[in-house]
Amino acid sequence: MMDYDIFEGVLSRRPAYSRADRVADLLKEEVANMLLFEIKDPRVQGLVTVVSVKVTKDLRHADFFVSITGGDQEEKEAMKGLSKASGFIRRSLGRRIRMRRVPELHFKLDETFKEQERLERLFRKIHEEE
Repeated sequence: MMDYDIFEGVLSRRPAYSRADRVADLLKEEVANMLLFEIKDPRVQGLVTVVSVKVTKDLRHADFFVSITGGDQEEKEAMKGLSKASGFIRRSLGRRIRMRRVPELHFKLDETFKEQERLERLFRKIHEEE
């Protein structure tokens, strides 16, 4: 779908979303479903949530930012499980998605929730001192 925008006084036609964004959305949905229903590794099952996906413009690499329920040990084990399952996930994506080449999958821990909790603790501490 194309949108029309006025850019510097000229009517231009550009895609509403880039192809990389559309592929990222599709990959996020498919991988999230796989993690819920197909991956049988107990280190991963039920503990991992896909927060966001970034795909390079050439569609060769996809970075999956995941949130993991549990402590530091569970995070380490879940990341090991994800790296071990990445080949299975990529092959499954190749059968499901019509793409010339399925991107290489990279799983990264999303630290935003931890950082948010840390900041909230700091704000509470500051507020209590007042």
